Amino acid sequence: MAAMTTATPSSGQASTRTTGQRYLRPPGALPESEFVRRCIHCGQCGEVCPNRCINYFGLENGLASLDTPYITPREKACILCMKCGEVCPSGAIASIPRTITDITEGVRMGRAQVDKRLCLSYQGKTCGVCYRACPLPDLALRVGMLEQPEVLDACVGCGLCERSCIQMPQAIRIIPDQA
Repeated sequence: MAAMTTATPSSGQASTRTTGQRYLRPPGALPESEFVRRCIHCGQCGEVCPNRCINYFGLENGLASLDTPYITPREKACILCMKCGEVCPSGAIASIPRTITDITEGVRMGRAQVDKRLCLSYQGKTCGVCYRACPLPDLALRVGMLEQPEVLDACVGCGLCERSCIQMPQAIRIIPDQA
């Protein structure tokens, strides 16, 4: 479950709103409270996205998140083109150059987590679909014997591994990084 922090008008303090939806912010998004504060709801990030993975919240995530961009990796994952940050006029999504170093150091959408009970490769059947989908192979995700996936520190949480997983429910999921 994802937690959302919003300011309450009467107290001026933060309250936590929990939603049942697991979502990611676009690559380069500022920490959640700053992102929500700075996003001007212009929709340019979604318009420029070549993979059309960016959606916008309605009221289901609270008024503070209304019309802010999010990604649901199982439906459509981020291909790390970094175009959303290039067009963001408010800086809510930082412009990050499309280099391996800049992406691994500047993008924190979440982190993949493998459920070994569901993963075919940990059940003695070779798979490796998540590894082949990863845009950062051997940096974010590597495979061992029988193509058993191991998530590494450079995982940025783009969701391509989750999107490609053939298991139902999926054996690899992105745990959002919404601080």
